[in-house]
Amino acid sequence: MANVLRGRAAYAIDVRGVGVKYDLRLTRKNTLRTSFTRLAHRRRGVDRTFWALRDVSFRLVHGESLGVIGPNGAGKSTLLQVLAGIITPSEGAIDVVGNVSSLLTLGAGFDQELTGRDNIFLAGAFLGIQGEEMARRSASIVEFADIGQFIDAPIKTYSSGMRARLGFAIATSVDPDVLLLDEVLSTGDQVFRAKSKARVLEIAAAAKAVVLVTHDMNWVTEFCNRAILIEQGHVVAEGDPAEVVAIHQERSERSRAEKAAEIARILAGASA
Repeated sequence: MANVLRGRAAYAIDVRGVGVKYDLRLTRKNTLRTSFTRLAHRRRGVDRTFWALRDVSFRLVHGESLGVIGPNGAGKSTLLQVLAGIITPSEGAIDVVGNVSSLLTLGAGFDQELTGRDNIFLAGAFLGIQGEEMARRSASIVEFADIGQFIDAPIKTYSSGMRARLGFAIATSVDPDVLLLDEVLSTGDQVFRAKSKARVLEIAAAAKAVVLVTHDMNWVTEFCNRAILIEQGHVVAEGDPAEVVAIHQERSERSRAEKAAEIARILAGASA
């Protein structure tokens, strides 16, 4: 458990040199062909490991909203899973102080055969909230999710959008100290997105900590008061959201230009 200063934690999240390593040999079927390939790689000294995150460090205090941005496959969602306790880091240390609410853990905990209403109580139990307290909150959760009669239908009949709406309504109704969100605010229609934004702003205004992984740069600049840019598992920029977004956009445009130039060279060589 993290250190506490005069009854209050000095921070909400403290990430120190965190790395997550995957063994690529465990992600492929063990066929005769791949066994020979692995043997050849071992003889040549080929490294079959992949670092999804490496040497990631930052600290977030209560009341801060952190936007995590970067290209696809950069390690953003892996970082969120580490913060949620779903993935154990291969190296480094992490402290998260207080009650954590995340759509990642709630979505994994939904029972496909139970109704949305029943899953509200299941999620409450998962989060350690007594049944009576969850019953008191259920009406507002149902109203916020706004999925109509589907609230009494099995979760397996839901679209991905309805699952996200219900999960968001639950995750933000339980008064979390730390809220973790992954692209959920792009779900639903304009009305629901506006409701979502207002709800998250309320949570941040109540001196809670919010970590948001998103590709929506407008959200980062309008909502977050800090941002980090992750590329290939490393934090390459951190600070003011507008400045970090500008760096991200510049690097993305440069990467696209380099790829276009490489394709042009390949085509030119093929036609020569």
